[in-house]
Amino acid sequence: MHIHKTTIRVRYADTDQMKFAYHPKYLEYFEVGRTEMMRDLGLPYKVIENNGYLMPLIASHLEYKKSAFYDELLEIETRVENLPVVKVHLDYIIRKVETKEIVVEGYTDLVFIKSKNNKITRAPKFFIDKFRPIFDKKD
Repeated sequence: MHIHKTTIRVRYADTDQMKFAYHPKYLEYFEVGRTEMMRDLGLPYKVIENNGYLMPLIASHLEYKKSAFYDELLEIETRVENLPVVKVHLDYIIRKVETKEIVVEGYTDLVFIKSKNNKITRAPKFFIDKFRPIFDKKD
């Protein structure tokens, strides 16, 4: 399993009339967690795209637990539990940094498509090679 953590502050533009983070923003927060995890592994989207692949989102699920308010600092935990081969399944937990309360839990599924023809394909070798050492570790 691979766990990555990053933080984000709830911006005023992320809130609604009720003063807390508007529910669709959490998918954007999931994306922040996902892109920062991949960047730390040496896989920013630019590298993936320059190698001829795209990663569209095919499924998402969110469970709202608590509200997050303007200016609160949130921790986004992104987990990969299995070596991504066909699709990339990521689990997320978003917590308030100050209280550790869970705000949202959920997941996203992404697939690989070749940018030349938009055909779904298996994860490319360069992608798997970045994850393999994580899953080959013996505890």
